[in-house]
Amino acid sequence: MFNKLFVTCACVLLSSTGCKVLADVNSVEEVKAAYMVPMADKSLLTDVQKVSNNFFVAVGERGHVLLSNNGTDWQQAAVPVQSMLTAVYFVDEQNGWAVGHDAVILNTRDGGNSWQLQQFLPEDDKPLLDVYFRDKQHGIAVGAYGLFYKTNDGGNSWQQELFIELAAEDDKEYLLDLQQSDPEIYRAELSSILPHFNRLFVDGNTVYMVGEAGFIAKSGDFGVSWQRLEEFYNGSLFDLHRTPDMSLLAVGLRGHVFRSEDNGQSWQQIELADSATLNSVFSDAGGNIYLAGNSGTLLQSEDDGLNFTERSQADGKAILNGVVHGNELLLVTEVGIKVLNLDKSE
Repeated sequence: MFNKLFVTCACVLLSSTGCKVLADVNSVEEVKAAYMVPMADKSLLTDVQKVSNNFFVAVGERGHVLLSNNGTDWQQAAVPVQSMLTAVYFVDEQNGWAVGHDAVILNTRDGGNSWQLQQFLPEDDKPLLDVYFRDKQHGIAVGAYGLFYKTNDGGNSWQQELFIELAAEDDKEYLLDLQQSDPEIYRAELSSILPHFNRLFVDGNTVYMVGEAGFIAKSGDFGVSWQRLEEFYNGSLFDLHRTPDMSLLAVGLRGHVFRSEDNGQSWQQIELADSATLNSVFSDAGGNIYLAGNSGTLLQSEDDGLNFTERSQADGKAILNGVVHGNELLLVTEVGIKVLNLDKSE
């Protein structure tokens, strides 16, 4: 995406050191609450999570947060900002976070009924694109231009961190020299050199991060240190997923899909007939894998990602993400929630 959502929304509309981040959001005059609208579930939605069998949450444009107890009927929640929201993550049915443009971070402690603003930085004009919490206290939020924030207190305070190991190999010697000679300029330069971080994927004790220019990195200590993997593709990657048979699938621009059977040490490209950008990959309990993308692209694999069959949608509307609920797919698209019956050919 030149981050996931910048590029996705453009497609939709047109077709280590740390420093403390002050979240004095009460003093920011630009904060305006999201409007409550009658058809929010038909607006551009960017992410969805199945928190439990009885609780679903989706987020999207203009600060929209939608809640459902069955995956069919959705209710808009009151949100204190109008920034586009790009990702949501709940650790349980009560505690969740959402992130988005203006580096906004929102938190709920009552199952999404009310939301509090933990960070809002409109002057930076940089979006956060994903968020993950391993428990109610420890979380990571990442985004465009190398944005990386971490919290150890449930988001009451967020620290921005920069990691030289996430820079391209060609830039490291220059950055190390600069780190010694001028630490202040070093931080600014590192921030400008780091790629866009598009998506987090957590696999047991390992955190993966994917981004632009074939960027993939992994951490075994919840983001304290990182190992950048060797690039195998020069385009943006937008999602990563562990398949039911324990392979890794990475998806990205122009219909590119890559599969690894050795935890990312080597990758094989999976050829697709379609060339639409792929935004997300997810699977169900039965071993089926789904790819969702622009132009209504929806693909299904029954052989662990080696081959895919078409379930693409005739309306051509971009699909940003999805979850499986029973025999249905709940998709978030540029025109809102879409529910597909998996027992039928769509």
